[in-house]
Amino acid sequence: MSLYVELLQRYGPPGSAANGYNELLGLFRAGRCALWVDATIAAGFLSDPAASRVAGRVGFAQAPRAVTAKGANWLWTWSLAVPTTSEHPQEARRFAAWATSRAYTELVARERGWAAVPTGTRRSTYEHPQFQRVAGAFAAAERKAIDSADPDDPTLPRSPYRGIQYAAIPEFQTIGVAIGQQLAAALSGRASVDQALHAAQTTAERELRAAGYGGR
Repeated sequence: MSLYVELLQRYGPPGSAANGYNELLGLFRAGRCALWVDATIAAGFLSDPAASRVAGRVGFAQAPRAVTAKGANWLWTWSLAVPTTSEHPQEARRFAAWATSRAYTELVARERGWAAVPTGTRRSTYEHPQFQRVAGAFAAAERKAIDSADPDDPTLPRSPYRGIQYAAIPEFQTIGVAIGQQLAAALSGRASVDQALHAAQTTAERELRAAGYGGR
């Protein structure tokens, strides 16, 4: 955490504590960031000449790592779900199936071009010759990043849970928000790194004890 805070404070864009995915995407597309480690989905946006000033001038690679061949990958997904309170569950399921189908991908390609199709959803997209032509700068790197992320064995020492970055427990969101707030405090200088780490650990332990997990 010390290295992360130091790098952002010395070399990061202004207001780093408040910059999320959308803010950093905007900065990078405007040519105001030199290096960004984030989601594979950003590759298409950065490569779109209609919206990105750096299209055609960006390289794509796996996130830096130190000692483990498992890399620094993480795994997340924007999932479509049908609430149990839905008044039209069957229609919602049909829409979700269509919105992730090959037919939808081909519709986007016809209407907006292959550079605009949603990536990370279907293997067939990466195998399509027209997508490969327009996404040659990032398609292989993006596919490699997705395929090499192993939620069953993600860390150098074996982790006690399944998932990368995400622990599938109800308390994860509360703990994640609290830790993010402490990280923001360290970035903005309102707390030292040690203070932020201690506060984050205290919050995580309190939430886990309250949930009945026991132990430290």
